[in-house]
Amino acid sequence: MTGDTEMHGGAMRSRHEEPPGGTRPNAGQSSPTFRAMPGRTMAQENFLQTQMSAIGDTKISIAVDPVALITTECITVTSAMRKHARWAHSSVSAILGGGPSMATGNDISRLPRQNDRTSTTARTKLVQAGRMPTGAVGEDDSLASRWGLRGKKGKSMQDNPLLSAFARLRNDLRGCTDIRSFDIPSLLHPFLQVIRSSSTSAPITSLAIVAITKFFAYNLVDRGSPRLSFAMQLLSAAITHCRFEASDSAADEIVLLGILELMENMLSGPGGDLLGDESVCEMMETGLSMCCQTRLSDLLRRKAEMSMISMCQTIFERLKSLEIEAGQDLEVLEADGKESGNVVMNDPAVNGTTVGMPAPGINGPASTDVVRGSNQTTESHDSVEQLPENLEGSSAPTNAGALDPTLPGRNPNFGQMSASALDLTQHSEQNVDELAIIRPYSLPSIRELFRVLVDLLQPHNRQHGDTLRVMALRIIDVALEVAGPSIAKHPSLATLAKDDLCRYLFQLVRSENMALLNESLRVAGTLLATCREVLKLQQELFLSYLVACLHPRVEIEDELGIDPALYEGVPKTPKLVRPAASNQASSGRSTPVPIKERQKLGLEGGSRKPDAREAMVESIGALSRMPSYLVELYVNYDCEVDRSDLCEDLIGLLSRNAFPDSARWSTTNVPPLCLDSLLGYVQFVADRLDDDPVFQNYPNIRRLQEQRARKKIIIRGATKFNENPRAGIAFLASHGIVDNPDDAQSVVAFLRGTTRISKSVLGEFLSKKSHGHLLEAFLDMFDFAGKRVDEALRDLLNSFRLPGESALIERIVAVFSEKYCGSATPEGIANVDAVLVLTYAIIMLNTDQHNPNLKKDKRMTYNDFARNLRGVNGGKDFAPEYLQEIYDSIKGNEIILPDEHNNKQAFDYAWEELLVKARTSGPLIMCNTNIYDADMFSATWKPIVATLSYVFMSASDDTVFSRVVLGFDQCAQIAAKYDLTDALDHIIFCLSSMSTLASDVATNTSLNTEVQAEKKSVMVSELAVKFGRDYRAQLACAVLFRLIPRKESKIKEGWDYIVRIWLNLFANSLLAPSFSKSEDLLDIPPIPLQPPSQVIDREQRSSEGGLIQTFSSFLSSYAADDPPEPSEEELESTLCSVDCVDSCPMTKIFSKILAMPPESRQCLVLALLKQLPEPSSPAVIVVRPDRPGPAPIRTNGHRPNPSTPIYDPSVVFVLELATIMATRDHTSVALMGQAVADSLQNIVRDAANVHPLVLARAVFYLLFLLNASQDHSFVRAPVILHTIAGYDQSILEKASMPILNGLTLCIRDPSPLRNEVTNTPDFWSIIRSLHTLPEAAGKAFDLVARVVAGQQAAVTADNYKDTVSLLNGFAAAGSVGAVVEQKRDKTARRNEKPTKPAKPRENEVVDRGFQAVVMIYQLTNRVPALIKQSHLERKEAWLAYWSPIFEALRSQCLNPCREIRHQAFSCLQNSLLSPELASADHQEWTAIFAEVLFPLISRLLRPEIYQTDPVGMGDTRVQAANLLCKIFLHYLVLLSEWDGMLDLWLRILDIMDRLMNSGQGDNLEEAVPESLKNILLVMADGGFIQPPSDGSRPTELWDETCKRVDRFLPDLISEIFPQVNTPSPETKPPEIEDKAPAESAPAQEQALKAQAPVAVEQPNEDLD
Repeated sequence: MTGDTEMHGGAMRSRHEEPPGGTRPNAGQSSPTFRAMPGRTMAQENFLQTQMSAIGDTKISIAVDPVALITTECITVTSAMRKHARWAHSSVSAILGGGPSMATGNDISRLPRQNDRTSTTARTKLVQAGRMPTGAVGEDDSLASRWGLRGKKGKSMQDNPLLSAFARLRNDLRGCTDIRSFDIPSLLHPFLQVIRSSSTSAPITSLAIVAITKFFAYNLVDRGSPRLSFAMQLLSAAITHCRFEASDSAADEIVLLGILELMENMLSGPGGDLLGDESVCEMMETGLSMCCQTRLSDLLRRKAEMSMISMCQTIFERLKSLEIEAGQDLEVLEADGKESGNVVMNDPAVNGTTVGMPAPGINGPASTDVVRGSNQTTESHDSVEQLPENLEGSSAPTNAGALDPTLPGRNPNFGQMSASALDLTQHSEQNVDELAIIRPYSLPSIRELFRVLVDLLQPHNRQHGDTLRVMALRIIDVALEVAGPSIAKHPSLATLAKDDLCRYLFQLVRSENMALLNESLRVAGTLLATCREVLKLQQELFLSYLVACLHPRVEIEDELGIDPALYEGVPKTPKLVRPAASNQASSGRSTPVPIKERQKLGLEGGSRKPDAREAMVESIGALSRMPSYLVELYVNYDCEVDRSDLCEDLIGLLSRNAFPDSARWSTTNVPPLCLDSLLGYVQFVADRLDDDPVFQNYPNIRRLQEQRARKKIIIRGATKFNENPRAGIAFLASHGIVDNPDDAQSVVAFLRGTTRISKSVLGEFLSKKSHGHLLEAFLDMFDFAGKRVDEALRDLLNSFRLPGESALIERIVAVFSEKYCGSATPEGIANVDAVLVLTYAIIMLNTDQHNPNLKKDKRMTYNDFARNLRGVNGGKDFAPEYLQEIYDSIKGNEIILPDEHNNKQAFDYAWEELLVKARTSGPLIMCNTNIYDADMFSATWKPIVATLSYVFMSASDDTVFSRVVLGFDQCAQIAAKYDLTDALDHIIFCLSSMSTLASDVATNTSLNTEVQAEKKSVMVSELAVKFGRDYRAQLACAVLFRLIPRKESKIKEGWDYIVRIWLNLFANSLLAPSFSKSEDLLDIPPIPLQPPSQVIDREQRSSEGGLIQTFSSFLSSYAADDPPEPSEEELESTLCSVDCVDSCPMTKIFSKILAMPPESRQCLVLALLKQLPEPSSPAVIVVRPDRPGPAPIRTNGHRPNPSTPIYDPSVVFVLELATIMATRDHTSVALMGQAVADSLQNIVRDAANVHPLVLARAVFYLLFLLNASQDHSFVRAPVILHTIAGYDQSILEKASMPILNGLTLCIRDPSPLRNEVTNTPDFWSIIRSLHTLPEAAGKAFDLVARVVAGQQAAVTADNYKDTVSLLNGFAAAGSVGAVVEQKRDKTARRNEKPTKPAKPRENEVVDRGFQAVVMIYQLTNRVPALIKQSHLERKEAWLAYWSPIFEALRSQCLNPCREIRHQAFSCLQNSLLSPELASADHQEWTAIFAEVLFPLISRLLRPEIYQTDPVGMGDTRVQAANLLCKIFLHYLVLLSEWDGMLDLWLRILDIMDRLMNSGQGDNLEEAVPESLKNILLVMADGGFIQPPSDGSRPTELWDETCKRVDRFLPDLISEIFPQVNTPSPETKPPEIEDKAPAESAPAQEQALKAQAPVAVEQPNEDLD
């Protein structure tokens, strides 16, 4: 049905296409008045029609008295009648309202009845003889005899009863006060007489109809009117048997228009439901007849059609009220319908009479009936030949020889009568009593109307032209729109819909008539929309045909710029394609049909015209837009083993036809229509993502999944069987489809139960000798009881095709014969042999009768057939009747597979099979739930995404872009909601490919140019320019990164493409380095980008401006071989790229990624690592040589200069992101740490081929990962440190900061890792290599400080020496502070005021040196524990732990920087005075003099040392002297017990001598005597040294002391010991007896007071 539907006046009206002339007939609206006059033009009628439609069904109140109105209408009609010649001599009594013979008002039974056939024939003969005027045949005689009057020629001429009836009504109305209480039959009686009278003219009849129409419109007749039901039956009978004299065609058609309007008002008015079934059928028959009359005007026929539509709306709407009345028990309604009697409605007269057009050869006035159908059953062939050669819109010419001789609506005397005098109404009028008790119309009339409408669709009935079918389709469509679900509920109506309606519809959709095709498709769509619950298999057949018609077998052409991988998911053929036929030659017993014939029959889709394809696509689109329709297809078909995959096929069909190339074989509208349907499907699924799932009363999801999996296996198995039967059976058995491949019953049950097996292959398989048991089991499944041999053979051969070899055929026929006879031989059959011969004869007859290469005269006759079978039935003949039946059956219907028939029988047989299966298929499951959406979308997303991608790449319209973008987003939402990761990944792949940013080939960045302007900079690159010029690519990029948020955890393989985009954007400076938040997460600066080839400052250039400047800039860049400056267009394209990337929520995505579960994040890490280059060095540990080998020398004497690796920031980007992802938590480390560590170590080991920046960051990431993976063994600290320590010094220097930062992380907190790292020699080697670098010294010192002075010191026996050595190195580096100090000294000497007061240790190097000295001292606290843990001997332990400290401090006491030197002296003094140092149990500590103090003073006395700080070194010497004295006094008691005491004392005196004679000045000359004096006094007090007394001999100590002191201080001894005369050098002092140190307690106390240690925290304290 073309056109759409609109609401007007509260009722549903269907708006069809406009009729010729541009006018639109009244679409089913009732008109209250229709006063049509003969003189009106067509334009006037159209105007009047429009006015009536405006009135509609609205009740109208009148301003005049109703009785006066009726009287006026009576006068109007009678006035028109008196003006007619027939009533010109009416009497005065007719006008005044009285007459002698007036019929009584209640004598309704005497209303004119329809004349029988005999009277009609008599009248016709009189008319033909010219003996009486046309239209008065019989009636004037009856009137004259009735009234007893005589007029002309001696006859009575009293008033005509038509006029008298009006006078009588006027007389009865005189006393009426309430018209609604007036008897309605009496009120309508005179008007009905006029309508049924053949003597009235069209204008008069029209006035009567208009009057009655007014009565209904003005509500003069309502539900409470007396005897309304009776009046409605009378009115129905009158208007359906209306007769009037023909005048002109316009006036005649006005009468018919009025009748149509009145019928509409009757059905939709207050008494419509009081009409009986027969009345309704007659009214519908009348309306249909008007629709079918091709000789009527187009306008009238279209008006009749609109009226039929309106009336059918009302009639089928009554089905709903009938359902309410019947309640749940609709079978009661069906039973009541049967009890009501058989209501029969005749088919409409297709070529009946035409109003107002006299038949050829007859002149003068004529009479006509309302055109209706007839139940006449006889007609001559001559009348058939008078039909038009070709009906309007008919698809085939009328063939007299091919039609039934009976044509409804035709009179045998048609050729000899006036068309207006023909009475087509042959129904007998019911009597009054029957009318009075008539039941309101119900199911019988509705069913009959539906049957007639369906019968009009019969495709092979040539009497019904396509125009008639189109009209019937439009009416049926309205009926289905109004009451489709109700039709499906009533068994009788549902049977019509399931069988005849579907059968005819599915054949009509194959028509090439576009009007018929459009209406057929629309009705089919409405039928499926409303009744599909009972049309499960019918729907499958219809949709399968559409798919076969519309799915092109054409490959998608490759288009430039579109990657074929984007549309790989579009199916090339639908799944319902049948298996390929066997390649074997035909046996001659089958007659394959040419492809064109098969297409015509609808067995294959074939090629349809473009307009037909568009109409079919529109039909599919309308179906797919119905809520849950595709879900229902998926559940009811795709998940059932024996059904087609309709949902997948429809989506595949829409996808393939949405490609632009489908317009070549269809129309340009088809691609957008298909795209709209696809997007509507996606929209539907997306809209109910958040709906609550409903599981009750729906099939179990798990069971459907299992069925679908089983179906896939069966399809694969059937495909294998068609290629190799044995392999197919084995495959099916391995998957449990066939229970036992050795069990014949199990195998044949599958072979017969599936429709996917090739019939040819099955025939070959069963007929093999080795498969005899299978053939017998297969035939056991058939029941041949009660069937003729040909019928049984037909059943058998419908299941497979006979093979071509005679031996194989013989085997099948032999087994068939045995099975046919079975336990008892059928009657008339002698034995099995008789069946065998007869079967062969039937096969031969079948081939003979249907071989297209055999001429008709050469074909076998019945006699030939019978002759061939003489004596084969046990020596007797078969019964002739038996053979005749067989012969006729084979001749009329070939035995062959249904899909190989070449006539109508193919469809009929297939349809009968469908109806049989439909009885057991069960109802269609309606699925108004979203529980199946996940599985459905999983099966259909590939073609959808492929189509969206192709359309996106080929579209140019913004509307298309917006729809496709929305489609992508909704597909992504669905995929994420239902965890369809493969779908989401493919969407990402498509969008990434279309963005052009996901290329796996690195872009060229060598010409990248940075343009600076207005304090902003833009990197112009090849990628940025290309991307900025491509709007489609920018849109794809924006769509991609806007659909990723909140779906990050669902992405798997899609990360590969996202990572590629990130890398390309980052490498071209389009992605900010801060994207990964490395500063916050890793505490490391952002990744440095690749420096541009040139930097252009546009702002500066513009200020310098000028043509000459621009030209010179161009020449200079050309001469320097620099890349050309970017043009304005390139800069603008780059800015577009920047804006596009900035609009993408990259930071938000990364934040979401960090919050993902580790399992989901693992996919991203693996995708990142895939982008790393392959390692170029083996993963082995190389032992680092002590000394670097000599560099190879070229033959020309020059060292090679290998090219430096190019810096690739994208590699660092990958490593950083992977490290961040893998170190988020312990689970992440366990899942991803190994892979990330392996990748990092590959780069770290390949230092020679990796850019230093990349290497430095890789080392840091590896150390970061090492710190995070302490509980795992895939990263080992010694291995990493050994690799780093093996780098060349140049590489270490370039990577110093990241290395040190990473090491800091590893030792920051107390942990096993910290101990492992700090105890590894390579750790200290690395720091030792880097601590001298200015930029790395601070970090290196912090590392050492953490080891020494952390919360838990990490100094152990393994790293002790390295720690002291490094601290000593830092202290030595502080010597640079001497320069500042000396400058300050010079300033002070010049009495110049310094510009800025000096701050202590304001130099970082000096400060580090100062702190290093303090840390060396702090190590003394660890020495006792280390010695204890070492289990070394005393001497070895002292050398291992004390000696390094003293050596370091001693060396720093010579540091040119005073601050460090002074602090070193303080620390040395405190270290030497440590209580843990000396002990009476051992004497290793005495080495402090020979190895520390004496070498220190000796070096201080050197001139070169003195010159390092001429101003402060003198004080240092004094400090050294004092320190020596103090240490000696401190350990004097212990030293007194030592054998080397004398040598030590003499060595000290020699040192004092050297100090006194160093030539320094007054400082030492004053300090040395004082110190020496103090020592001597302490020694004397302690009894360690005593002057000789009482002539005793002096001790050796005294004697040597006096000798040595007198050399440089001759008066000192006498000053200290005045009582002793200094002996001459030649005199030897007497020996002094040893005194125990313990005896001199006062001396010890004095010594201890003299050597109080100086605090380390006060480095500037005077040592004195």
